[in-house]
Amino acid sequence: MTTLSQTDMETSEDGRFAFDGDGHSLRLACEALRLRFAYLFDRYLAVHSSRIEPLPHQLDAVYGDMLPRPSLRFLLADDPGAGKTVMAGLFVKELLLRGDLERCLIVVPGSLTEQWQYEFKEKFDLDFDIDIPAGENGDFAGCFDGRKKLVARLDVLARREDLKQRLREAEDWDLIICDEAHRMSAAHYGREVKRTKRYRLGELLSSRARRFLLMTATPHNGKDEDFRLFMSLLDADRFVGGARSEAEAGAEGGPVAEGLMRRMIKEELRGFDGAPLFPPRKAATVRYELSPLEAELYESVTRYVREEMNRAEKLRGDNRRRNNVGFALQILQRRLASSPAAVHESLKRRLNRLRERHALGDAWQTSDTDAEDADDDPEDEFGVVEERIADEATAASSIIELGMEIASLERLEALARAVRDSREDAKWRELDKILDLPEMHDGERDVRRKLVIFTESRDTLEYLADRIRDRTGEAESVAVIHGGVAWGARRDAIAAFNNDAQTRFLIANDAAGEGVNLQRGAHLMVNYDLPWNPNRLEQRFGRIHRIGQKETCHLWNLVAHQTREGAVYARLLDKLESARASLQGKVYDVLGDLFEERSLRDILLEAVRRGEEVGAQERLLGGLDGELDLERIRAAVSKSKLASEGFAPARLEDMAREMERAEANRLQPHYVRSFFIEAFARAGGAMRRREGRLYEIKRVPPALMRLASARGASVSPNYERVCFDKGDAPAGRGEIPLLAPGHPLVDASVEWVSAEYRDALRRGAILVDDNSNAVEPRILFCFRLGVRDGVLERGGARREISRRLQFVYLDRHGVCADGGPAPYLDCRPLREEEAAAAREALSEEWLADRSGVAARALARARGEVVPRHVEEVKSRRLAEIARAEATVVEYLDGAIFYWDQQAAKLLQGERPSERARENGLLALARVRELKARKERRKEEFAREREIDSAPPEIEGAALVIPA
Repeated sequence: MTTLSQTDMETSEDGRFAFDGDGHSLRLACEALRLRFAYLFDRYLAVHSSRIEPLPHQLDAVYGDMLPRPSLRFLLADDPGAGKTVMAGLFVKELLLRGDLERCLIVVPGSLTEQWQYEFKEKFDLDFDIDIPAGENGDFAGCFDGRKKLVARLDVLARREDLKQRLREAEDWDLIICDEAHRMSAAHYGREVKRTKRYRLGELLSSRARRFLLMTATPHNGKDEDFRLFMSLLDADRFVGGARSEAEAGAEGGPVAEGLMRRMIKEELRGFDGAPLFPPRKAATVRYELSPLEAELYESVTRYVREEMNRAEKLRGDNRRRNNVGFALQILQRRLASSPAAVHESLKRRLNRLRERHALGDAWQTSDTDAEDADDDPEDEFGVVEERIADEATAASSIIELGMEIASLERLEALARAVRDSREDAKWRELDKILDLPEMHDGERDVRRKLVIFTESRDTLEYLADRIRDRTGEAESVAVIHGGVAWGARRDAIAAFNNDAQTRFLIANDAAGEGVNLQRGAHLMVNYDLPWNPNRLEQRFGRIHRIGQKETCHLWNLVAHQTREGAVYARLLDKLESARASLQGKVYDVLGDLFEERSLRDILLEAVRRGEEVGAQERLLGGLDGELDLERIRAAVSKSKLASEGFAPARLEDMAREMERAEANRLQPHYVRSFFIEAFARAGGAMRRREGRLYEIKRVPPALMRLASARGASVSPNYERVCFDKGDAPAGRGEIPLLAPGHPLVDASVEWVSAEYRDALRRGAILVDDNSNAVEPRILFCFRLGVRDGVLERGGARREISRRLQFVYLDRHGVCADGGPAPYLDCRPLREEEAAAAREALSEEWLADRSGVAARALARARGEVVPRHVEEVKSRRLAEIARAEATVVEYLDGAIFYWDQQAAKLLQGERPSERARENGLLALARVRELKARKERRKEEFAREREIDSAPPEIEGAALVIPA
């Protein structure tokens, strides 16, 4: 669109401000301009143009914490079920509507790619491609070139070096979002840092993004050192690359993430009416005892696991193999606790694979698969890597040792088969009893309530599905979800469970523990298998305990309490239930934080390996009591408040009033409808009114389809029904497109009008004011104002951090008056009988030099309107910059002091040892590096403080005469 700055207006010979244009076209072009900059008038434009009803905490996150930051580096860590995907979608759509986002990459676990694509389309009309398939191999040439909105699979990117190289070579992204970002973890082992492939991918993504948003409900694994490493993905200087020591980080009492993250605990979230968003939740521990045959199998397999782990520890110089063996044996132990079917299938597969290896003789080689690729990953490219490691990894170093292990496995497989064939399954019997509890029956409707059952092993999942179908006599009574279920089938299974009265059971493993919404279908859950990662308990519970759940949620945890790991878990659950009453359920939110010294997995492994030693079990349980002391849990809950939870009643009232004002001031749907109907007809489209306030679009003109395609969007050649207000779409009529700013058909219409009628803005027209008390002609100018800082964008231009569209009246005396949001709509085009009055107005002396009038208007804007705009932005931004700089400098100063002290200690004395001297010089190099980083960051903050106005521009003008 042509815009006019002060230097453009030397003459009006080319028609600028001739005021001889068509008034109807001028009004339409002005409406296109207002729609193009609709976000300047409607604070919650993305809300009003999307199919969502956001909640206070979601609005506060997007419009309070995220949008005001021009270079967002942020962790969104609200509890499961709080609607983080909605917040991400709102953020993306607002940036798109503001013209501040062109390239967006979303990186998620593979099982969630289609869900993100579907939800963004369904709720926000955002089209994202899924460009990277699940396979390990394939030709991905050009996968990042020319593609502007992509959803990519986390593990495929992490493992494929060629894809990471393409990421390095591709153009930077305006925004990268990483969901389930806790998977991009690194950890301290002694003085060493283990950076996983996913973590290294996170570092690469961070370096390629102008804005970087991490999302996870479990940001903290209980270890401050690891949390610093994770947060350094957002700001390596502030967290000093994940420095281990408090001294090096320059902080006391743990890492401070103020300004970089937000965490809301669900028990404290409220609606606009002040009512809690989440109902209460209750958990019960169901203990059961193994049968004698099951107990024999448990002892035999546990002895095998213990002996093989001890052998694996003796492997030297092959960390990968040692880790793989440990991982495989953990899997076997967990499947032992899962079901007779799971342990038998696992032993049988392992036995067959090792027999195949034994047959190779001297040609046998150890697998090069890495447990890092599958460790604690429920998705794991649908379990392929996990199964490979579980079946192949062995501590045997020779054919003889391998033969001995095979003999052991043959005995175990035979025993497991005997247990399976006997149908002795104490765990199933406990579940069978739970299915008859009163909570399972809805007396009012006389129907069985729906139940979600979580397992770990896919073998157990299929075993349970068969047993429950046998119990009910109905094949359709059970739906299943696991990593091997394609997303379309997964969505159908969830829909059946939520909506079909016949589907009463959903059995899932942790592939469904992320991104699945079941609150409409159920409020009851059973953990048939308990996860060794305690954060998974909350992730699973979060499938039913979500926004929209109306019932109290119940959870039953099944535990074989006389097994070694079962005794540990039973004690854990008892302590948590005891603390729950005192802490209103918040213990579920901090399970991962409670095991800072040792993870729960390590404790469970120790129980397996050391349980037979005298007093070992008592020591473990005693140590667990210390980990789960009520005051320690209370401290963990307090510590997890890395950002304030919930809202004070006064804040909720303020937000409710703000929403009311925004609703009153918003770009109302009837304005969009009026603009679109006229623009669409002028472009050659055909549409007609349907029932209610719905419309049918019979033909989309080729010009609009071409414009939409050029923007990377697609529109249909026709639409059976569309609406302009999300309240107009009747329930049960399927997905009716919402034509609002951001929809490609509306955006294409705006672009077409802006190009087709730009001359109407450029030349101006005469409008008649029937509504005001004005008695003299006035010129209505439309100014575009901008505020920028000293940060340079691509191409070398200074970064614009705020913009505004301002309508201003200027009269013959040079007096400026605010025109409001759309003053041209209060005026009408000139009628034929008013031509004489128009000619008289145009002949007035003050309008003789129209370029001079425009120059005076610009001068007034620079002197009055622009300074107010700059001051509003400055007051907010300078405070944010000061807080961020103080924190970064404090952390870097602490690190500089630490390494300076280390260098002094190592280099003291006349003749330090060669090793001490070498380490001392490395410490001094670290000091120099940190000082350089500090100066670089201070320079960056200084550029952000260089806030001033961009030259104001005139978008268009009209001469307004009184009626």
